[in-house]
Amino acid sequence: MHLKKRKAFTMLELVFVIVVIGILSAVAIPRFAVNRDDAVISKAKSTVASIRSAVATERQKLILRGDFTPITSLGLTASKGYNAPIFDGINGDASSPIFQYTLQSCKDSNARECWYTPDNVTYTFRMPIAGDVDFNLTNSRFVCEDPTSSNCKLLTQ
Repeated sequence: MHLKKRKAFTMLELVFVIVVIGILSAVAIPRFAVNRDDAVISKAKSTVASIRSAVATERQKLILRGDFTPITSLGLTASKGYNAPIFDGINGDASSPIFQYTLQSCKDSNARECWYTPDNVTYTFRMPIAGDVDFNLTNSRFVCEDPTSSNCKLLTQ
């Protein structure tokens, strides 16, 4: 009598694989969430550094031209509010944008991980989990309104 070779997994093997996958997902999924938030923070830090660099460069250009007018705005007059271009023109000048490709502000008041300005004076970054960081231009420098806050330190140090 010939015994047929089995070509399927046993129930024990299937249960073992499911348990291993469950353990791996319990460890890995929370880790991915933390890594994603870290990536968003890193992107915001890089945006702050780019803005500061662009403001300093523009300030030096103005001084070389003999213009000592302070930089007071980082956007065009029409660029404020939700779902609008942001950081699209130093002192309202479209020919001197901060970035080559303009960023869009938050889509609405519930959005996170984005920038928003109600007035082209205060620029707010909405943190991934909770809290906001408010920046403004003081003496032609892009600075936190509350430099002692933990979120400000997170984005600027």
